[in-house]
Amino acid sequence: MIKLVAFLGNYGKEYEKTRHNVSWYFADSLPFASKLSWQSKFKGEIASCTPDELALWARDCKICSTKEGLPVRVPEEAPAHIYFLKPYTYMNLSGDSIIEAANFYKIKPEEIMVIHDELELVPGFVSLKWSGGLGGHNGLRSTKAVLGTPDFWRIRFGIGRPDNPNVSVADYVLSRFTAEQQELMQNVFSQTNLLFVKVLLTKEPEKLVQAWGKKKLAE
Repeated sequence: MIKLVAFLGNYGKEYEKTRHNVSWYFADSLPFASKLSWQSKFKGEIASCTPDELALWARDCKICSTKEGLPVRVPEEAPAHIYFLKPYTYMNLSGDSIIEAANFYKIKPEEIMVIHDELELVPGFVSLKWSGGLGGHNGLRSTKAVLGTPDFWRIRFGIGRPDNPNVSVADYVLSRFTAEQQELMQNVFSQTNLLFVKVLLTKEPEKLVQAWGKKKLAE
């Protein structure tokens, strides 16, 4: 099961709500975000909850629950805690923060999920992916380098590529979403909450890939 979730982004006010920081944008939009208590550690900020707490929050926030209105069942194999990490190392060195947390809590690569922006998916799409290529993403490249393997989970938020050929990819990913795009992303986030909780409360995330491998949520 997933024990560590790393939200990739760049630290600093100037990067808030930029395309490269879409995972932090998502983390802050979670309906139970206020229940997470963040502390400075591992070259970033880290928070945690128990799977039982997450199941209760998911029910109370109406993300998912059983037909009887009870929290979804937490597998017996669930870890004692699920950790959430925001590296403050800047994107290119995200792995430095992830490996410190993973080593401290003795978490294996396959128990890690990285959430990041994806140029090859247009806005409105979200994707759950296991292992595979890095797509030129510097945060993923850094993560693979420190873990020694690409075998970790990813949730990818589509941001597309720049429409203007005169705008470089580097400038594009560091630019902010327009007001219209922010509204679209909020729509995507609200639907991705279900995937997020399901991935963290299942012992077989691979069963979710068929439905969420590349899913259009908004346009």
